[in-house]
Parts: sequence; structure tokens; C-alpha cells
Amino acid sequence: MANTANLDAEIERLLNVEKQMRLSGEVSGTRKAAIDILQLCFEARAWKTLNDQIVVLSKRRGQLKQAVTAMVQQAMQYIDQTPDIETRIELIKTLNSVSAGKIYVEIERARLVKKLAKIKEEQGLIAEAADLMQEIAVETFGAMAKTEKIAFILEQVRLCLDREDYVRAQILSRKISPRVFDVDASKEKKKPKEGDNMVEEAPADIPSLLELKRIYYELMIRYYSHNNDYLEICRCYKAIYEIPSVKENPAEWIPILRKICWYLVLAPHDPMQSSLLNSTLEDKNLSEIPNFKLLLKQLVTMEVIQWTNLWDTYKNEFDNEMVSGKFLSEKAAEDLKQRIIEHNILVVSKYYARITLKRLAQLLCLSLQEAEKHLSDMVVSKALVAKIDRPMGIVCFQTAKDSNDILNSWAANLEKLLDLVEKSCHQIHKETMVHKAALKV
Repeated sequence: MANTANLDAEIERLLNVEKQMRLSGEVSGTRKAAIDILQLCFEARAWKTLNDQIVVLSKRRGQLKQAVTAMVQQAMQYIDQTPDIETRIELIKTLNSVSAGKIYVEIERARLVKKLAKIKEEQGLIAEAADLMQEIAVETFGAMAKTEKIAFILEQVRLCLDREDYVRAQILSRKISPRVFDVDASKEKKKPKEGDNMVEEAPADIPSLLELKRIYYELMIRYYSHNNDYLEICRCYKAIYEIPSVKENPAEWIPILRKICWYLVLAPHDPMQSSLLNSTLEDKNLSEIPNFKLLLKQLVTMEVIQWTNLWDTYKNEFDNEMVSGKFLSEKAAEDLKQRIIEHNILVVSKYYARITLKRLAQLLCLSLQEAEKHLSDMVVSKALVAKIDRPMGIVCFQTAKDSNDILNSWAANLEKLLDLVEKSCHQIHKETMVHKAALKV
């Protein structure tokens, strides 16, 4: 009781000092008095009194913003030293309410919300943690360090993915431009923001820009895996593969390069996939995993791939990847077979103008119905131009030409014919001249 009375008396004395300093406009004096009051409560371990004094000091008439900032920053140092989780949550909530709506302590408020969200997550309340984090729009904070902003948004994205809110995760991820990771930090000049605010240094626990780049792409892989968007997953792994720390360590880049190869094979055929496939084949590191180099070469070679032979060769590799790479096992195996069939149909369309459906089914190792279904799907997706004459059982891969195309082809053929006639006349004339010269001699 005596200690409590002494504490109250000491606080009362300091409050009077704070009042005098505040009314006279003494910034340093007001700030020191406010910090001393909080320090007294902390040393006495009077947590309830500490919370009360924070609220009282922040609400005093004409309170200086420098004093409020110093007070919030000082109290934040006590959070990790609280005796139990309830006291910690209460202190964070008090500081949160004090800093709410005050632009000069917006960074502190963001850090407080992040701490509270972490506690909620540890308690298993993922949805509450995600809702708390979404309240803060750090992209508008001018004084916050770039790396801290990115780390905060990535935490928002992670919590949304954990609660399976994929739409919000995508919206939040768009706040980060992938180009921001390619900026050279050493060449970047820090410019002062409007007013007196300078960009603050990021806390020590915030990862570097390259580490954030990896975290960002790993989160995007989780997002695209939900939609089975193999090409985008491949591009994300490609970005991780390009990080210098990864490329220098074979133990890291070999598994990532294997994943790039698998996702390239799984991705539907389109110009982007074809470009990535060719650029990956040119990578010298691919020679370290010859099996995968051979797999990719089969896809760029215009030859029919026997599915059974390919599956027998790569089944073990595929199963290993399923365990380590969190593939969507059954779906991925079906998609792999689908891609090989699509490749084979494209190969057949290159070599044949017309082919019977029966022969096409034999080349694809499928039944007539399956071959027709896969061919129809490719035509619908505009990956291929083909027509099926079902009564005759013939597939025609030739595109229908309009009158202009036909006339153009005739004109081109006539031009070639006249060119050949001219060359023939020239050769005959040349032979005649040689023969005449020989007779004269």
C-alpha cells in the first residue's frame, strides 16, 4: 500500500511538472516528464496504472505531438517485458487506441497491429489476425522504410492465404510491383519526403530486399497453386532461381530448376510457355540434371512422344517431386498426360494435312473417342485449326482459305513459274553460245 501511495504521489508530482512544461511550450521538458511517468509505472510493475497514464497523458489539453510520439515509442519497449499474454494484449490495445488517427505515430501503430496479429495467430485465431492486419494501409506511409512496407504487405498476403481468402490475397499482392525487387539498393538515393519527415530506418528484424523477393514469390506460388496456374508457378520459380544467393548454391538451385522443368512441361502450350522452354534449354546448369534436359528436348522436338515410355522413365522423379514439391498429385499426373497428348496432336498437324481418325488414335495411343475429345478441346481453345469429317472418319488440318488467299497463292505460283521459265531460257541461251564458240574453234 505504501509503495502504491508513493507511486501515486510521484506520478502526481510529475504530472504537475508536465503541465507546466506543456503550457509553456517546452517540448523536451514535456517529453521527459511523460517518459518519466511511464518509467516509474514500469519499474513498479504497475501495468494497469501504466495503461491509465498513457491514456491520461495523450488526452491532456493541447498535448504536444512530440510528447505523444516519445510516449508511444517508450511504452513499446515494455511490451516484450510484460509478465503474461493478457497484460501484453492490454498494453498493445491501449497504445493502439492512443495512436489511432494520429499520422505522426502511424508507423508505431502499424508495428503494434503486427505484434497483436502475431499473438492472435499464435492463439489460432487466423481470421482475427488477418482482419487486424488489413486495417492498416502501409503503402500510404511516406516515412516508413520500403523494406518494412513490403514485409508488412507480405504478412497481410500470408494471413489471407492461411485463411484461404484467395481473392483478397491477390488484391493485396498487387500492391507490390515485382520491379521493386530489381532496384539496386546501393544506387538508390534517399530523398526527404514532404515536410520534415525523413524515411525511417527499417527495424533489425525486417529481411533484406532479396530475402523479401523470395518470400514474395513463395507466397505467389501458394496463390497460383490454388488455381493450378502452372505457367505462373514456373515464372515464380524462375524469379527465385535468378536470386544471386540461390544461383551460387547448387544445393538450392538444383531442386528449383527441377521444379521449373516440371511446371514447364505441365503448362499448356502457348507463346510464353514456348519462350520459357527455349530459354531454360539454353541454361548451362541444365546439364547437371540430364534427365530433365532430355525431357524438355522431347517437347521442342517435332516427334510423337510415347506416353507409356515417358511415364516409365520419369514416374519415380515425379513421385519424389510430389512429396517434396507439394504437387497436387492426381491432378498433376492427369495434366502431364494431357500435355503430352496435346504435343503429339500438334506434331501430327505439322506432318499431315489429312489423316484418318483411326490412324490419329493409333499415333496418340488412345481410343477413337478419347482422340476425338482431345482434338476437339484443342480446337475449342484455339490451339489448333482442324475439321473432323465424322461419317468418313477423316481429320483435316488445313485452314479454310478465302478468295483473296486463293488468288494470292495463284499469283505467287505464277510468279515462281515465270521465274523458272526465265532461268530455263537463260540456261538454253548460255548452252547455245558455248556450243557455237566450240564450233568456231
